[in-house]
Amino acid sequence: MANQYDLAGRVAVVTGGAQGIGRAVSSRLIASGAKVAIWDRDIALAEKTAAEIGAGGKAFAVACDMSDFASVSAAAAATAEQAGRIDILVNNAGISGPNATVADYPVEDWRRVIDLDLNGVFYGCKAVVPTMVAQGYGRIVNVASIAGKEGNPNAAAYSAAKAGVIALTKSLGKELAGQDIAVNCITPAAARTAIFDQMSQQHIDYMLSKIPRARFVLVEEIAAMVAFLVSAENSFTTGAVFDLSGGRATY
Repeated sequence: MANQYDLAGRVAVVTGGAQGIGRAVSSRLIASGAKVAIWDRDIALAEKTAAEIGAGGKAFAVACDMSDFASVSAAAAATAEQAGRIDILVNNAGISGPNATVADYPVEDWRRVIDLDLNGVFYGCKAVVPTMVAQGYGRIVNVASIAGKEGNPNAAAYSAAKAGVIALTKSLGKELAGQDIAVNCITPAAARTAIFDQMSQQHIDYMLSKIPRARFVLVEEIAAMVAFLVSAENSFTTGAVFDLSGGRATY
């Protein structure tokens, strides 16, 4: 039986929450009592997911392009208006980009990955933190990656973006350390989600070969760690990096 955390009365935002890791996190937070705003570019899929996992108004969809600050700011305002507050932010939305060497990496793809995977996390924090400060409470979890610690070959943009997310987390955690706002990130190994469709089989095989547990992480395992990090029980740790790499990273 899964550990239970009391999120009753809390309002959570999960970016990219319509599928994959985001959907699993949204579902786990709802099971703990939170109301979840699913931010996603695919509003039709977000609405479908909200209806499936959030019966009785426990989830609602908000159209949002995390690579566009105006869109993120509007989503934050719409969420606060509908739900009254924002207690939790899980910055999950991201893409992998193509697999190519740095010399061959298309500049437009580099910008696209950085815009969503790194700038999008910054935009989410920038839009939501003022609300948390005004409330005197907040929990933020940024979804980074083992690639941000170690760097995956032929995935420079993704690795660089996720390394940036780790550093952003540490910086923001220190900025808000004097308040009851915890900012942490997780560094999972790959999970078998739709993001695999963007990768070559060679790259997928490479990632699996590096995991001592010899399997990919389950989205439910990621959601379980996030559930603790966004709870009131996580009242001391901030600016930290929580490993979900199956033994690949030991630091």
